Amino acid sequence: MTIVLIAVLLYLAASVLLVRALGRDETTGSPVWLWPALPAMLLHGGYHVMVAMRTNGGPDMHFFAALSLVGLGMAWLTSLVGARGRMSALGVVVFPLAAVLLLAYHGYGHEPSKVLGWRLASHAWLALLAYATLSIAALLAIMLWLQERALRRREFRPWLRALPPLADLESLLFRVITVGFALLTLTLVTGVLFVDDLLAQKLVHKTVLSVLSWIVFGVLLIGRRRNGWRGMKAVHWTLAAMLLLLLAFFGSQFVIELVFGHSR
Repeated sequence: MTIVLIAVLLYLAASVLLVRALGRDETTGSPVWLWPALPAMLLHGGYHVMVAMRTNGGPDMHFFAALSLVGLGMAWLTSLVGARGRMSALGVVVFPLAAVLLLAYHGYGHEPSKVLGWRLASHAWLALLAYATLSIAALLAIMLWLQERALRRREFRPWLRALPPLADLESLLFRVITVGFALLTLTLVTGVLFVDDLLAQKLVHKTVLSVLSWIVFGVLLIGRRRNGWRGMKAVHWTLAAMLLLLLAFFGSQFVIELVFGHSR
């Protein structure tokens, strides 16, 4: 519990420092918020390692464990992107979210997982990394929508200064989607190659929804390349694809594990 509380406090401290820096328009200087964020993420990851060492079976990949790992991935991606530019504003949302997901994982308890071979383990980790990357894309899409709406209504609020220009934000959105799409493609390919029986493992609905999300992301990238899709069209397609992806993994896992009480 001590590790969890320290990590949560450090996440919150990083968020407070970020809000303070955004209010003073100091995001382009030395990223002071990284000092609490880095140990928070290390403790967050260390907690999962400690649980894995003390729990029978393989790494815990149940509902709250997976959510916590996705939150950790989002925090690392935010730190990597934010440390080099003005997109550190993402951390105001991502760091508290990672703290809440870590608390939920600790409070829910830890369950033994099946021992996974390297093939299924690589598939699972690719899936978590893809979800984390595309979750960042969804947050960027929401920020793009808020920024565009504020500019259209001529509401020049102070928080707009914390964001990069609209074109730069949009360009970053599509770069993140491209990386996430590649990771999602690898996830689906390894799933086809390494999962023996989709019906027996209750993965049909997850696979169908993931493929639908992959198709939507793919159409969006093609539309961007061929027709120059941007603005609200890009936002709508991104959020629709992300909703399908969330339902594919966390929606189905919530119903299977928490509603019906079955484990994978």
